[in-house]
Amino acid sequence: MGRVIASASMSLDGYIAEHDNTIGRLFDWLQNGEVEIPTASPGITLHLSPESAGYWRRWTSGLGALVCGRTLFDVTDGWGGRHTLDVPVVVVTHSVPTEWVDAHPDAPFSFVPTGVDDAVARAQELAGDRTVAVTAGTIARQCLELGLLDEVAVDLVPVVMGRGRPFFGELTQDDVPLGDPTVCVQGDRVTHLLFPVVR
Repeated sequence: MGRVIASASMSLDGYIAEHDNTIGRLFDWLQNGEVEIPTASPGITLHLSPESAGYWRRWTSGLGALVCGRTLFDVTDGWGGRHTLDVPVVVVTHSVPTEWVDAHPDAPFSFVPTGVDDAVARAQELAGDRTVAVTAGTIARQCLELGLLDEVAVDLVPVVMGRGRPFFGELTQDDVPLGDPTVCVQGDRVTHLLFPVVR
């Protein structure tokens, strides 16, 4: 099975979104360069610096599935049935959105009401030897506490938000140590970092 990695763009003070789930300046780095990167979403083309483009291509080329929570699914309306990165999506939810499923019969989405560990297992089945990306927030925290994460990827953006939704939220256990970064790529207005989870 491939690695399980929590990934997010994050402010210097640890936030991944405003309280209302808007992202402020956290995604500016996706549109501040000269290298065009098309996505699976119509009308969305990234414009990255050469350094960020290289990092992005390495990251996305190994991606096999994504795990997210119901909040992100609802905020994005399930990305219209096809995620921007064009990978299967596993949604952790207590209630399957049957109307959405009926309206998107070909969407590669799975809905798992039995918890994060089952959702990650389903994503690993879909991904095979490729990476499973876990979105930040509550889902990332639960995966970290359950020992399901292999690494944490941070696109560190030089902005201080002062408030918002933190990457992991409040842990229900002691600190979880991470190793020194195995990847450190300086882009334009972003630093890409990858930390192994110490077990």
